[in-house]
Amino acid sequence: MKKYILSLAVVSLFYTKFEACAWADPDYDYFNLFTQSIIKDKAYLPFLHNYSSRFYTDFKTSQIPNENIEAWRKFFNNQITYSETDFLVNKLSMNDLNDLKKGSTNNSLLKKLGSGSYQKYREGIDYLIEAKYLEPYMKINYVETPDSFYYRENESDKNATQLDYSKTVSALTSLYNAAKNPEIKQRYGYQLVRFNHYTRNFDVALQAFKSYVQPISLKGAAYYMALDQLAGAQRGLQMGSEANWNFFQVFKNSKSRKESAFISMKLSDTASFNNILKRAGTNEEKNMAYFLLGYEDFTNPIPMMEKMYDIDPNSEILKVMAARSINELERSYLPTYYYNAQDSDNTSQTKSATNKNDTNNKTAEQEAKPKELSFWQKIVRFFKNLFSSKSDKDQDGNKNSQSDDELLENPDRIPVYTKNQSYYYDEKQTDFLEDLEKFTSKTKEKANDEYWQIADAYLKFLKKDYKASTEILEEIKTSNPEYLEEIKRMKVLNDIVSHPKIDAEYEDHLMKVYVDYFVEKKVEKDTLQDGGYNYGAPPSTASFLKDVLANRYFLQGEDGKSFLMNNKLSDLQYNPNSTLVKSVEDFYRKPNKTQFEQQIIAKNMDNVGNIDAFFNVIYGDRAMRLADFDKAKLHYQKAQSFSGIPRENYERYNPETGNYEKLVYDGQNYDGFSNIPNLVFGHNIWESFQSADAESMQAEDYTAFPFIKPKMNKLELADALVQLKKLGDGKDENSAHANQLIGNMLYNTSILGYYRELFVMDVDNSNGGKYDFWSTDKKTPYQYYYKNFTSTTYIEPDNFDLALNYYKKALNLSTNKEQKARLLFQMASAEQGKYYQYEAKNQANIDYADPKWSEKNDACQKQMSDLKNQKYRTYFAQLKSQYSDTEAARTLMGSCSYFDYFMKR
Repeated sequence: MKKYILSLAVVSLFYTKFEACAWADPDYDYFNLFTQSIIKDKAYLPFLHNYSSRFYTDFKTSQIPNENIEAWRKFFNNQITYSETDFLVNKLSMNDLNDLKKGSTNNSLLKKLGSGSYQKYREGIDYLIEAKYLEPYMKINYVETPDSFYYRENESDKNATQLDYSKTVSALTSLYNAAKNPEIKQRYGYQLVRFNHYTRNFDVALQAFKSYVQPISLKGAAYYMALDQLAGAQRGLQMGSEANWNFFQVFKNSKSRKESAFISMKLSDTASFNNILKRAGTNEEKNMAYFLLGYEDFTNPIPMMEKMYDIDPNSEILKVMAARSINELERSYLPTYYYNAQDSDNTSQTKSATNKNDTNNKTAEQEAKPKELSFWQKIVRFFKNLFSSKSDKDQDGNKNSQSDDELLENPDRIPVYTKNQSYYYDEKQTDFLEDLEKFTSKTKEKANDEYWQIADAYLKFLKKDYKASTEILEEIKTSNPEYLEEIKRMKVLNDIVSHPKIDAEYEDHLMKVYVDYFVEKKVEKDTLQDGGYNYGAPPSTASFLKDVLANRYFLQGEDGKSFLMNNKLSDLQYNPNSTLVKSVEDFYRKPNKTQFEQQIIAKNMDNVGNIDAFFNVIYGDRAMRLADFDKAKLHYQKAQSFSGIPRENYERYNPETGNYEKLVYDGQNYDGFSNIPNLVFGHNIWESFQSADAESMQAEDYTAFPFIKPKMNKLELADALVQLKKLGDGKDENSAHANQLIGNMLYNTSILGYYRELFVMDVDNSNGGKYDFWSTDKKTPYQYYYKNFTSTTYIEPDNFDLALNYYKKALNLSTNKEQKARLLFQMASAEQGKYYQYEAKNQANIDYADPKWSEKNDACQKQMSDLKNQKYRTYFAQLKSQYSDTEAARTLMGSCSYFDYFMKR
């Protein structure tokens, strides 16, 4: 299926960041190393930070305390556990309670309440019987309108209006008056308010609260349940300000109803917040109001946090804001994939996106400022520079000779801040790490919770100040298990990420101390994570460390090891760049590998069959694209045990069945080495990659070349080309024909040719990242490491001059005018490839926001068109001027619409 993913990536080249798709989960795009849920007050868990839903959901609902269950447990004198109380209140059947009332219960849970439990808890049990009877009906009656859009197929049709209004109110009022326990009495008042709210008797609901709930001087669970219903009735009466204030009180005082109260507040404008802030009489209420405002507007949380700090630096909700802020920063500093910002000036991938001025396109390298050097470090650096040459520093091979200081100061050493434009944010997004660090440093001095020390240590980790981070962690004294787990994790991160160079000695250290982070095991959730996932295992601490090491190896010049940290050896097939392949092969052949290299890195060299044959096919393919047929033949001789391009999960479309079918090498189809038809030496009848080769291609006359077999493997193909090359050194028509066949083969296996898959480790010619004219002036488009390797084009471009040179030799040797016409057309086709390469490197940098975009774009298109006709139509012009009277030219006009247009201009 990777072929399909790659095709999607090609479509996505118009976007700098193509992961922001409808099927992507933004909460999988960072490693979540700072566990937000370590906040002590679990009632605020829904208000932690995430993108994929309005409220944070990565926790068990049982973690949020429910004051109603706590109140009932206290009512039953703590004789049953919290979970048992929850079951009794919310799930136990009404019949079981009626049996208890009759004195004949067999329920084990009710027996735990002790003998005579009904008499002891009579009022509470009677209330629960009544509440369970009412509960199925306690929904507001939904009124359908012509504009309604509400999916209710699986909902119960019951609602409060189906109860007899007078009898229900009378029964609840009677029970209220008969109850002696104030708490139970208030619960009946709550039922009266709720029933009137849900029957849309809003005025009566308000009066019921005043008459039955307010007079009882209790402000526990029942009171805030009733206040919640009162606010709902006020909303029904268009009393928005009063409703908001009462929902605000529920939010502030209830543990289990914060999320629903927040939704009900409908704080959609500044005036709503200001009204609450004006009415806030206590510091706690003011603090809560600032929290709500900060929660809604989270572009830069620091100003609101400062206000909350001034009120109470020990506030629990201030920790929630801090957790959200750290999470927001972490998404920019620790994404699961760093985009290669340095490509912005060199690749068509970024140039195809909406272009901006260079001043607005800061790269991650510019944004990641290295630490200021000490005076002594500057002296050391001076002498190093004095006695080393520029050429020494510029060579990739000398990455391994970098000093510890040079490695530590590399701006591409992750964590690196990258501006995330994929999810919901515009240009207002800022890097507030410095401000947040100052805030946490200040707060930890006044607050009495170790949380702030942990937060401060983590922010210093993001700033790459690992020494300071570790010192803070060492000083923390706590018995909180969640805090201890976070501290342990951060110490591991600081140790590994701070190490200057990953050498053999440190790899041994990793295996001795941190082996659990690197030995693969099935991971369903990260440490301290309880939520469920629908997208497979979420990014974990272990996966972050794997990325860190991949990045370190990359910066050290150990590309092969860097690649294998994130990829399988078989992934090289998707971008068989020979420089990277050589680095991977060097690691493969490295003697005396460390234990880490053997168990963690080398294990990814699997599923390619014979590894030596796999490498030699790639090298042979590259030699063929460079027209070095003798070298290709040597490699293919070593590749005869090649078992086929490893496409275990690959499916392709079968036009005969109309289905996507699993690829099976049956000995007849092309497998990366065998079953290449002699049509590879032929020419196009018409250009259609989807058609069968016999429909798109036509064979040349191979009579004089018996070594060209109807079907060949790559060794036989290379051998045939070696013989053709020797024959091409002659001076006769056979020599001309031999050179033509070589030119045909080079063109047909280029990006424009029907057999373009033959020398790029692909199984067919269907579209994908290998088949674009993307190019870069650098050896690699990668800035950090080789993650997402299969989604980035990384393959050397075709050299169309090679085909042109063979065609020119054929043209000079041939005396046949018809053959010359055909040769010129083939040369024009190859020349077209050179134009496409030029075009890909010279995209128009016109901002879509430019009011004159259309005018400038048209001018640019005209300029490119003029250039194409002046510099890249040489052979079309020659064909038109000298060979328009040939049968070949007339035939080509019928099969090539552009040539027909060109000839008639």
